[in-house]
Amino acid sequence: MSNPSNPSTRDRIYAHRQDRIDSFVFDQRVAAVFQDMISRSVPGYASIIGMIGILARKHAVAGSNLYDLGCSLGAATVSMGREVGQRDCRLIAVDNARAMLEKAEEHFARHQLPDVQTICSDIRDVEIVNASVVVLNFTLQFLALEERLSLLKSIRAGLLDDGVLILSEKISGADAEEDALLIELHHAFKRANGYSDLEISQKRASLEEVLLPETIEAHRKRLAEAGFSRVDLWFQCFNFVSFVARP
Repeated sequence: MSNPSNPSTRDRIYAHRQDRIDSFVFDQRVAAVFQDMISRSVPGYASIIGMIGILARKHAVAGSNLYDLGCSLGAATVSMGREVGQRDCRLIAVDNARAMLEKAEEHFARHQLPDVQTICSDIRDVEIVNASVVVLNFTLQFLALEERLSLLKSIRAGLLDDGVLILSEKISGADAEEDALLIELHHAFKRANGYSDLEISQKRASLEEVLLPETIEAHRKRLAEAGFSRVDLWFQCFNFVSFVARP
């Protein structure tokens, strides 16, 4: 449902020991293997993508905009496009990594979504207007903590009264014991999908200063501060969650 029709290259980026672990970036290497990487690294990813489409079908308003902020290969955009159909909505896919956006555009063409507006930009620089659905699918976690509230406020300001924000994130546990358990389970999931301990360790090191997870409570509090009146947790598997937030 969410995979591009062409098979992806196997993710082997961290398979060999590296003398220096650079911070994770969405470059050409990652774009080439991203579909394999995300499906073997994020439990429930395909289910989340499918449900984003279903939620869009429920909440999309004719003549409104549907945003996929940090769209990567555009899986959420395609899911929304399939479900919304001929409802006269505009799909807007935004990513600041040109390598990822180029792959997304190929994905849209394969799925016959030629009218998607793609924007290569920092999502903080994109004005959200007339939006019935906004998706942040594992995107907010890559922003500095102090920059997250202002983005959510701008999304809230651009949402229609009946619109929704779908926010998916990797989280940290509520306390040290829960956090250790969630990490242990996630690593077990990755091993079961063929990643070695070396790959898991090196990938984690590359993300340490780039992906900054928070607790569920921290997300709820910030969303409320941004002006969302209701926040529902609809998905969780280990340390991966998705919320639906309403004005």
